[in-house]
Amino acid sequence: MKHLLFAAAIALSLASTGTLAHSEKPHAKKYSALQLSEEHAFGKAGDPKKVTRTITFNMSDNMQFDPSQITVKQGETVRFVAKNDGKIMHELVIGTMKELKAHSEQMKKFPGMEHDEPYMSHVAPGKNEEIIWQFTKAGEFDFACLIAGHFEAGMVGKIKVVAK
Repeated sequence: MKHLLFAAAIALSLASTGTLAHSEKPHAKKYSALQLSEEHAFGKAGDPKKVTRTITFNMSDNMQFDPSQITVKQGETVRFVAKNDGKIMHELVIGTMKELKAHSEQMKKFPGMEHDEPYMSHVAPGKNEEIIWQFTKAGEFDFACLIAGHFEAGMVGKIKVVAK
C-alpha cells in the first residue's frame, strides 16, 4: 500500500510539471483514411452508426479507471466515454500491454509529443472525450493512461473480448 501511495504521489508531482507532461490542450480529432481502416491486434476504429453500447470510464487523480475491467463481444462496436473527474490531464489509450509499455517509454523521452490515433483519447480536467472502437479479435487487451508517471502508478485496465 505504501508503494502505491508513493507512486501516486510521484505521478502527481510529475504530472503537475510542464516539463514532464503532455500539453494541456486536447489532441485534434483528424484521422486519415489509413488510421480509420488500420487493423490492430485489438481491433479497429469503429463506425459510429454501428455502436451497440456505451461504456464510460471515470478517470481520477488517484490514478485509477472506473471500471478497470470490462468484457465485450468479438465484433462489437463500443463507444467509450473517457470522463476526467480529476484536476490534471489524463488519457485513455487502448492497446496490448507490450504496445502500451513501449508508448509509455516514448512519452518519458518526449513528454510534449503530439499524437492522435483513433484508439487514444486525451482528456482535460473536467472534460469528456470519446473513442469508438470495434473489437474484431477475441483475446485480452489493455487500456492505460500514458501521461508520464500515471502508467507507473497503476493507471491501467483490462479488456476481455469473448469470441462470438
